[in-house]
Amino acid sequence: MSLEHLVILAICIPAVGIALIWLTGKSPDRRETVTLVTAGLLLVVVLSIFPQVLAGARPEVRLIEVLPGISLSFAVEPLGMLFATIASGLWIVNSIYSIGYMRSNEEPRQTQFYMCFAAAITSTIGIAFAANLFTLFIFYEVLTLSTYPLVTHKGNEEAKRGGRIYLLILLGTSMVLLLPAIIWTWVITGTMDFTPGGILAGKVDGLTLGLLLGLYVFGIGKAALMPFHRWLPAAMVAPTPVSALLHAVAVVKAGVFSVMKIVVYIFGLEHLSASGQNQWLLYVAAATVLLASLVALTKDNLKARLAYSTVGQLGYVVLGAALANSMGMIGGSMHIAMHAVGKITLFFCAGAIYTAAHKTEVSELDGLGRVMPITFAAFTIGAISTIGLPPFGGAWSKWFLALGALDAGQLAIVVVLMISSLLNIAYLLPIPFRAFFSKPPKDGKSEAIKEAPLPCLIALGATAVGCFLLFLFPDTIFDLIKSIEVPAAIDVPSEQVSDG
Repeated sequence: MSLEHLVILAICIPAVGIALIWLTGKSPDRRETVTLVTAGLLLVVVLSIFPQVLAGARPEVRLIEVLPGISLSFAVEPLGMLFATIASGLWIVNSIYSIGYMRSNEEPRQTQFYMCFAAAITSTIGIAFAANLFTLFIFYEVLTLSTYPLVTHKGNEEAKRGGRIYLLILLGTSMVLLLPAIIWTWVITGTMDFTPGGILAGKVDGLTLGLLLGLYVFGIGKAALMPFHRWLPAAMVAPTPVSALLHAVAVVKAGVFSVMKIVVYIFGLEHLSASGQNQWLLYVAAATVLLASLVALTKDNLKARLAYSTVGQLGYVVLGAALANSMGMIGGSMHIAMHAVGKITLFFCAGAIYTAAHKTEVSELDGLGRVMPITFAAFTIGAISTIGLPPFGGAWSKWFLALGALDAGQLAIVVVLMISSLLNIAYLLPIPFRAFFSKPPKDGKSEAIKEAPLPCLIALGATAVGCFLLFLFPDTIFDLIKSIEVPAAIDVPSEQVSDG
């Protein structure tokens, strides 16, 4: 089978899965089997494309020409290959987790849940493989609409209110800011294609470039840059597998991925850096990192604390894009992967705690680690990786971000990275410390608590191991991102990521 056929197959597999899940909806066992098989097939197809893209292949598929020069097209390049691999790999793990969580909590509308999940993955693969701004925009909007029923899954007033905020911010930013930016780019350049080195170089002045950059980064509301971040905490009313989808597999990663891809292939790293218009974005991203971390410190609700943690962590990726150099691009791109695995581990653990102990507040976790040691051990691993400490994957992405800041002469950004890591420690590590070392309440109830169902433990255990493996074997991700065609050469020896 040709690479082009594999690209189409990768988009069609989860789309066909939607129909098959609906057809088998009356039988939970068959429905969940279909979900797992579909996720497995998608991963096999994506992994079949991966080595060829790593070797230099760039498959392209043009489906429909809507207008002259505007088509629904797909093209696989290194950044999209990384995102598709993350999404397809974590879909399997999240599906395993969902089986244990949804059944144990007797959640309603489970068939709808799995169908919308498959639709979200279809959209995510479409975003990852988009060959131009038009295709990216179409799948970006489909992702918003397909995840709205997941956010409002519980059906109560709180869920409906969270869903309204979710739709208002994400649709509002994309229609009012992102769409005009895309049209303006097309008017200026005559193309929407993602092109190595960018398409705006030599065609706009500095002011226009800065205005376009603002429209893009704030129009991509899924990147959750402040002040357009409120949808993310509001969406935490959803079931935990949905929170994991939002934070690790699809939605927020689609946001920061789109920012990175537009900076690399529409603006061009060299052109953006030379214009100086990236400086204000550095300040906005740095402020988002620090302010979100400070807010996370104030949250007693575990999922709310993790939500604001995600807002801050997304700021790291935008920082990498705003540095507009090779090291920043590598660090930001690697952080998409490193944060995905670390944060999904944390949300899996939060859901396991709710399922087994029905506790949602950090202040309620005293002594719980003694009866749920697997869950809190995994939480500790996910927390350390998110903080950016070895021996877990998050250490590599923050290392390259720091190198990118030094290369750009931005010592202040290095200080921001250090302060934010200290804040990460302050709001994450007290959680497992409290669970393992504080005395449980004397009500006798904690003794009756056991670990969450086996599917939940399998999933959180797998992602916790993944945090460690990403530290030991970052070379493949590094080599993939290094192969992005940018004018400025990336000459970092791979030995830098193989030692350690």
